Amino acid sequence: MKILKKIFLSLLLVFIAMQFYRPEKNLSQGAHTAPFLTETNPPPTVKTILQETCYDCHSNNTDYPWYNNIAPVSFWLKHHIDKGKEHLNFSDWEQYSMKQKDHKLEELIEEVSEGKMPLKEYTWTHKEAILSNTQIDAITKWAEKTRILYQLGKQPN
Repeated sequence: MKILKKIFLSLLLVFIAMQFYRPEKNLSQGAHTAPFLTETNPPPTVKTILQETCYDCHSNNTDYPWYNNIAPVSFWLKHHIDKGKEHLNFSDWEQYSMKQKDHKLEELIEEVSEGKMPLKEYTWTHKEAILSNTQIDAITKWAEKTRILYQLGKQPN
């Protein structure tokens, strides 16, 4: 019994110590997605969908939930955000070549159409991010039209 008590106390101390070490937050000031929105010109409904379902993990600014202040959840969220930005970062849209932009939109269409995005882990706590068939259709139609312009070597706006 003593060994279990020591293990429990050790784990409790580790948990408490973790609360003093926070990962860097993904926060940005200003209109960090403005170049993306200006260039791709999504309709208002798609713009809202992107803001509500994509930007937390795929831009340089995250609207953090209250539970982000609790380790190890804070580290888990940072990992998800870093991985999301690695695949697609709307705030870095200007840095992508036309070919990369086309590919990013192709992946967006695929991930959203197959129900892989937004992640289930995200929609557990963000019910507003669960996409309806109408929303999926709106996103994919906009992305397909925008891709055609990139494939033609033209800026969409």
